[in-house]
Amino acid sequence: MDKRIRVLVAKAGLDGHDRGAKVIARALRDAGMEVIYTGLRQTPEMIVNAALQEDVQVIGLSILSGAHNAIVPRVMQLLREKGMDDVLVLVGGIVPDEDAALLKQNQGVAGVFQPGASLDGIVQFIRSSLERTA
Repeated sequence: MDKRIRVLVAKAGLDGHDRGAKVIARALRDAGMEVIYTGLRQTPEMIVNAALQEDVQVIGLSILSGAHNAIVPRVMQLLREKGMDDVLVLVGGIVPDEDAALLKQNQGVAGVFQPGASLDGIVQFIRSSLERTA
């Protein structure tokens, strides 16, 4: 790819733990991606507005609070409303397998990465997903 992949990493909701999001952000940066980290306690509106302003190809949502079934549908709705259907959305954190399947099937989330997911695997998933849509 000629252009660097731009990724927005966001901590959605009231979750105050961001170590995992920072580890992911660093791994993506080290893999040559341009990473924008929004920080803690981001609302869906803040996340989508930042993604629009930063012209990202990927949004990585880190959710450890269990609020994924409320936050993710709102983010996806806002992306559709803003005509950003082409943005790849990934979710990381504590997401039960059943919820992960529903987020992918019903909401259009490209991938869900639970604790212990390989950093290299996430990098490769992003690259291959974007290559398929190019």
